[in-house]
Amino acid sequence: MSRNIIFFGTPAFAVHCLKKIVTENFKVIAVVTAPDKPSGRGRQLRKSAVKEFSEQHKLPLLQPTNLKDPLFIDALKAYAPDLMIVVAFRMLPKEVWSIPPQGTFNLHASLLPHYRGAAPINWAIINLERQTGITTFFINEEIDTGAILLQEKIAIDKNETAGSLHDKLALKGSDLVCKTIEGIFTDKITPSLQKENTPLKIAPKLNQQNTFIDWDLSLEHINAKVRGLSPYPGAKSKWIDDQKESVIKIFKTEMVKATHRFEPKQVIIEDRKILIAHREGFIDCVLLQFPNKKILEAKDILNGREFSDQIRVE
Repeated sequence: MSRNIIFFGTPAFAVHCLKKIVTENFKVIAVVTAPDKPSGRGRQLRKSAVKEFSEQHKLPLLQPTNLKDPLFIDALKAYAPDLMIVVAFRMLPKEVWSIPPQGTFNLHASLLPHYRGAAPINWAIINLERQTGITTFFINEEIDTGAILLQEKIAIDKNETAGSLHDKLALKGSDLVCKTIEGIFTDKITPSLQKENTPLKIAPKLNQQNTFIDWDLSLEHINAKVRGLSPYPGAKSKWIDDQKESVIKIFKTEMVKATHRFEPKQVIIEDRKILIAHREGFIDCVLLQFPNKKILEAKDILNGREFSDQIRVE
């Protein structure tokens, strides 16, 4: 007998999982996603990636604004789900995740218990980890702390970006979700409690403060910060050109180890490159964005813009 599944998710990362679940012929009886949101200059309502996929495949949709709304909870109960799956969605209240008899599990893009939080992919790269992974676990009252079902490791390449790692984990994650569904329905998975006996690395939400580059860090750590925030939201820096200050975003850098006579944080423009002096050498800024401008390669920025010889970053 087929079992009833309700899927919760919003962005493209979640679509990979939903698509795999549907392709593997598991019975998805409903999908829950975020309400449409105004976007762009015209502020037109924009559908989530999961909603677009669900409409294409004629999957019943729910878009609650309040997850504790009794009408929403009654609607979930009316579907009589055996299992619920959460991928890249909001924290669910107990009134929701406790509904299905076989539980509600989440896919998290790290090897729990490390990198609990909203941005595990970004922080694994920023912190120069050599491997990360994906975890499925049962949801409980606390964020990312429930019993682990399955895990899979993946290596982080030396030039990995948040974007490339996101795509790798999305593909791996969709397979792991299906393995987890099968394991739960056949009673072949024994959940294991997360271990709390070591200092845990965390993955806090990215914000205005923690996305700025600290130019006093090593070349390797600066490069990792840029890769960990590319292609979104971008690593930020103050750009001070002859006393005029603005904030730029940097999306790709290269490390140049060398001795030189320049002051750290001084910007050097030469050979169609934008270099930032560092105690270990230079950061070569390959891909940047100035305020109200498009993301461009340094050589293209220098084609149409004049800079003073008194520039520094902070």
